[in-house]
Amino acid sequence: MENVPSLQDLRDAHERIKPFVHRTPVFHSELIDQAAGTSVFFKCENLQKVGAFKMRGATNAVLCLSDAQRSSGVATHSSGNHAQALAKAAKIVGCQAFIVMPETAPKVKVNAVKAYGAEIIFCAPTLQAREDTLKEVQERTGAAFIHPFDDYRVIAGQATAALELMEEIKDLDIFMTPVGGGGLLAGTALAVHYLQPQSQVMAGEPSGADDAYRSLQTGEIQPSVNPDTIADGLLTSLSTKTFGIIKQYVSRIITVDDQEIKQAMRLLWERMKIVVEPSGAVPLAAVLQQPQLFAGKPIGIIISGGNVDLDQFSFR
Repeated sequence: MENVPSLQDLRDAHERIKPFVHRTPVFHSELIDQAAGTSVFFKCENLQKVGAFKMRGATNAVLCLSDAQRSSGVATHSSGNHAQALAKAAKIVGCQAFIVMPETAPKVKVNAVKAYGAEIIFCAPTLQAREDTLKEVQERTGAAFIHPFDDYRVIAGQATAALELMEEIKDLDIFMTPVGGGGLLAGTALAVHYLQPQSQVMAGEPSGADDAYRSLQTGEIQPSVNPDTIADGLLTSLSTKTFGIIKQYVSRIITVDDQEIKQAMRLLWERMKIVVEPSGAVPLAAVLQQPQLFAGKPIGIIISGGNVDLDQFSFR
């Protein structure tokens, strides 16, 4: 795998982004330990700036650009968390962000992107429409494309969450993340491979969007076709860069249905008093589904985000 980030690249990314991101806390719940049959430690990226781990990768990628590259702005396509993160990162360095978002993107995420000062260009909710619209934006503006996950600068940034988790909690047997496009999972897998190769890296994935599971089973990228899940942050297919790392360093992907995701999300809300979006609850759902697999093995879970559309709830 050519140009895959080295351990030094991950450490450089950590130092680079440190002034601009939160070092998120690690939470623990005895009740969840009892339900899981082991110790579970949660790296709470739902408490990260913009409410998701995506802040890490987007910030690293933008800070890696030269002044000349930033002068025309940055652009991406994203349904939510990467859009917010890139908009915020662009604001930090004082450049314009152009964000292509599907018309179906959650309102809470659209509003957040606007609040950070980015220009939003809406498109039909298909990957082809996203890519075609982004190409038009780049031709119009000359903006630098920061892919949500198929970018080693982004992957290196996402790896910094696992670096912090390993610094804080020693001797974890298993590290888990959700998987959509694979940036967080790939970054976590690299960090664990370099620093704690005796540990395993796994992921949780919705059964209604199980392309990463199928990709790992077949050894080839399987596209996400008509995904259907409450976990709206995990609808994307893997990329060449993320799958290259995942195939080598991830041992297992466990699929969970939407009911299991809701139960895990409710458990995190009720017992740990933290707001977690459906995507962020997927790894815990996987642990609760297969307690025999995890029994007695301390687990570190990276909660990916907490951007829930509260308009879906009635507060009356």
